[in-house]
This record gives sequence, structure tokens and C-alpha cells, in this order.
Amino acid sequence: MDPILERMRGGELIRLDDPGYAVIGDLIARAFRITGELNTGYHDAEETRAMMSDLTGEEIDETTWIVPPFYTDFGRFTRFGRHVFVNCGCTFMDRGGITIEDEVLIGPGVKLITENHAEEPELRQHVRSHPIVIRRKAWIGAGATVLPGVTVGENAIVAAGAVVTRDVPANAVVGGVPARFIRNIKP
Repeated sequence: MDPILERMRGGELIRLDDPGYAVIGDLIARAFRITGELNTGYHDAEETRAMMSDLTGEEIDETTWIVPPFYTDFGRFTRFGRHVFVNCGCTFMDRGGITIEDEVLIGPGVKLITENHAEEPELRQHVRSHPIVIRRKAWIGAGATVLPGVTVGENAIVAAGAVVTRDVPANAVVGGVPARFIRNIKP
């Protein structure tokens, strides 16, 4: 892996004037080309998986279903498990890495955002990234947003429209802005 990509995955603030930034810029342009192609015209599930495999650089399992349109500014750092369902209109900003484990359900319009900007105005145009992990059998409801550095626990449910700013325990239901614990999943 290129050193700037390792630094980016490691959470370092990446400046636009970094000498290695061209590597990131090239991958961003590539992601826009692939998603532009994906999001125009009809593609069956197999064609969509093939395009998403090209985008991520890893084979998407035949049991995973991703419904376009799908948006990303990078694409190389998203990993999908088996039996994953991603509904239409989702945005995955994955420079920090997104891991979606087996049997995860992701509702329409969900945003998984691993990137953030520096607080200081003079550094704000630059980006820092932290990974998101969605554990087995989690369900992310329609329109929810998961922010950098968050892990959503196994079997957890994120309610529609929630903004998740901190880790969600396994078997928990969270909702609201910011998302808060509501209850445990009923047995």
C-alpha cells in the first residue's frame, strides 16, 4: 500500500498539498468514474457486484446485494461480508475504511462517513479519517448517518434518521440525533 494511503488509514491529517496526494486524487477520480457508470442505466445484481468489486478491489460475494444508486468518493477501503444488503441511495465515504460484516442490512439513504475535517479554520480543507465497523447482523435504518470511528455492534439496530456519533453495543437499539440507547433487542 502506498505510504500516503497508510497514513490516511492511520488517522493522520492529510493535507491537499501533501506531495503524495496525487495517489488519493487518482483513486477519487477512479471512484467517480466507476460510480458514474454504475449509477447510469440499468445493471442487474451480477453486473452491479462486478462493478463494485472493481471499485473496492476485492470480489463481492454473490450473496451480497447492493442496489444503485451508490455513492462514494474513494471506494478502495470498503469491505463487504456475505449476505449483506445495501439499499438504494447510500453514501460510503470510506477513506478511513468501512468493514461490513456478514448478514448486515443497510437501509436506503444511509451515510457511512469515515472522513472529517480539522477544527482549526486554517486546516479545515484537509481530511482526517477513522474507520467504521458494522458487525454481524446489524441493521442500519433508512437515512441514518454513522460518523467516523464508530463500531455498530452485532445484532444492533440503528433507527431510521439517527446520527451515530459513538459506538453502539451489541444487541442494542439506538436512535435520535445524536443517537442514544433506547433499549436492548427483545429476545
